Amino acid sequence: MKSILKTLAIVMTLAFSAVSCSSDNDDNGSGSASRDVKYEITGNYTGTASVTYFEKGGNALNEDMTKLPWTKEFTAEAKSLGASLSASGYGGVAGQTLTGKLYIGGKLENELTATANSDGIIVLSLTPYVFPL
Repeated sequence: MKSILKTLAIVMTLAFSAVSCSSDNDDNGSGSASRDVKYEITGNYTGTASVTYFEKGGNALNEDMTKLPWTKEFTAEAKSLGASLSASGYGGVAGQTLTGKLYIGGKLENELTATANSDGIIVLSLTPYVFPL
């Protein structure tokens, strides 16, 4: 079950990345938009969970989420096209939640709260952020 959820999280992240784009351009034409990324997951979910995110080089990484809150901060490299965050878990209690937040340059770009279903399974997948070209 755990490997299925991890695979699902990775596939969803890559699928959303392939079809999304950002029309927001906060650099005002200067070409120097921030690449400072912060991921944050909070909530009361008590099951076994893992998180998938794009790291500074643009590669997708998956790691176990051993405690909440979970955070990761870095400056994305020039070759990285964007930032994405998803999490999934099993073994929780129906109604428990996870809230994911994605910050770029200190500005909240995306936030989503997911709720565990009657089987205690939870899936959280934020819309990816694409860095301006």
